[in-house]
Amino acid sequence: MEKQPILSQNRPYGLNNPGYASAAQGQPAMFAASSGPSAPPASMFDSMPGYEGTIAGGGGFLPPPVPAYPVPQPTPGPEQPHWNIPSITEEIARSAFNQFASSKCCYSSGPAKDGVITNMEAFNTYRYRLETFTESRSTEWTQEPYRSQPVDAGTQPPPGPWDIPAKTPSFFVDSTQIIRVPYTSSVKPCHECLGMARRPCTSCSGAGSKVCWVCNGSGFRFNDRCSHCHGRGRDNCIHCHGQGTTECHTCSGRGQLLVYINLTVKWTNNCDDYVVEQSSGLQVTKLSKVSGKELYRDSQYMVYPVIGFPNPEVMQAAQRLVNDHQVKFCQTSRILQQRQTIELIPITRITYTWKGSSHIYYVYGNEYEVNADDYPATCCCTVM
Repeated sequence: MEKQPILSQNRPYGLNNPGYASAAQGQPAMFAASSGPSAPPASMFDSMPGYEGTIAGGGGFLPPPVPAYPVPQPTPGPEQPHWNIPSITEEIARSAFNQFASSKCCYSSGPAKDGVITNMEAFNTYRYRLETFTESRSTEWTQEPYRSQPVDAGTQPPPGPWDIPAKTPSFFVDSTQIIRVPYTSSVKPCHECLGMARRPCTSCSGAGSKVCWVCNGSGFRFNDRCSHCHGRGRDNCIHCHGQGTTECHTCSGRGQLLVYINLTVKWTNNCDDYVVEQSSGLQVTKLSKVSGKELYRDSQYMVYPVIGFPNPEVMQAAQRLVNDHQVKFCQTSRILQQRQTIELIPITRITYTWKGSSHIYYVYGNEYEVNADDYPATCCCTVM
């Protein structure tokens, strides 16, 4: 006759779970067969006046209202004289080259220290930059466990998304603020646990116990009673302590949720650059991390494209970018401020000889950055 597991009278092993049929059989709790919804149902959230399109997980960006006041008319900026930055000295060029070589673990210092400079040629280029500081707003339903927080839904209509005051940060600095929309808070049963405050244990599927891993549920090992489960064939689930259920994480065991609308206000500094092509041979992308001499700065609600500047490419870029920004950002956000600047970035191409060969490197920007793609004394580092 097959030996049967010995059931304990002292430990429940899942019997505390009313949906559990038999500890020895190891059937999961009956109510655990159907897991709850993974997201709140749409009916859980009331439709609020002015927020009908708001959903859980985000309702998208809200277009700003048409201003009740006339849009200020931009005024042309002053004409700017032509500027040239003096060439750097040979001492600065050599010092920058030495620092560049010493910062590279695989570069010999020989060319930087012993190379003979034979020619230095200056190339100045313009960089036009347009910054548009915008404010955008979006709403979404959110939730948190109900702990007797104030409930105000229905007491009066909530203010519109663009009527809620927010503290604007410093211009041209990205920032985000989340504001709870007044008069949208209400209490709902938790959708995860259906208001029961507990959920079937995912570790034991609601059974409260698991098959003993030592005897594989037989209760015996080598014809002796299993010492691990004491012949029961099952062990209490350590995650739910044999109860078959665990506290609902969504409502923190409260059974109820406070649901409300959050307004996310986002301030973004949208920036675009245009660098005038130059004939030095240095790649334009190298200039993105350096600064130059600022020739022009204009900051106001709506800037007017630069006119009268000696370089026509700069004026064309200003016209194009100003138009692009106004079309792009006016539909989805509110423009708070614009700023346009023109910099003159210094570039010096240095020709030098080392061991009878001629080579080139560049020193550029106010930071004296160096680019030397054909540095003649490098080695390969191999990690063994």
